[in-house]
Amino acid sequence: MTSDPGHNSLPELRASDADRDRVAGILRDAMAEGRLGMEEFEERLEETYKARTYAELEPLTRDLPVQTATDRAPAAEPAPGAWPGRIGGQATSTKGIGIMGGFQRKGRWTVPRRFTAFAFWGGGELDLRDADFEADVAEIRCITIMGGVNVVLPPDIELEVRGLGIMGGFDHAQTGFPGAPGAPRVVITGFAFWGGVGTSRKRRRADRLREKEQRRLERGD
Repeated sequence: MTSDPGHNSLPELRASDADRDRVAGILRDAMAEGRLGMEEFEERLEETYKARTYAELEPLTRDLPVQTATDRAPAAEPAPGAWPGRIGGQATSTKGIGIMGGFQRKGRWTVPRRFTAFAFWGGGELDLRDADFEADVAEIRCITIMGGVNVVLPPDIELEVRGLGIMGGFDHAQTGFPGAPGAPRVVITGFAFWGGVGTSRKRRRADRLREKEQRRLERGD
């Protein structure tokens, strides 16, 4: 901690939702860069949303090469899942291939305008819950032959499915849900032969932890 008099009392101040969200963003970046493993990331994330003061937040990012919430003045930023600022930028992966094996994209990554997924006697998973997007429309082109691909979406993304299945199929169960204002739209296309493309919607872990902590505070636990 700095000895600047303006910061002396900061650790004892109550942290806001924006402060906890900012620390969660630092942790997600660290996980994406390989500085934190998934287990440690989840542990720190849970502690983040339990924290009530800056003093409880500061140790969670002390060993990461970024400014921490206690070293700068509080500033509002979008909560996890808010889309401003998450569309645009360079794609980090454009294809996934599973041949008698599998592939996975999850955590903090940037979905390209067009992602190609190929599975032959194998499978793959694309988790879009914590992903950023290169553009406001992302096409996921799936080709599965005796294999499968599963796409996990957050609740606030619109989905369209156009794929063709022969002795296989594309899951349309998650279509028809309106997207949140400013959220990207995902279009799944491709071909499935003796295979399939599944879709599911799951809430972000950070959102669940935020709501759990909010309910605990409301109960006065």
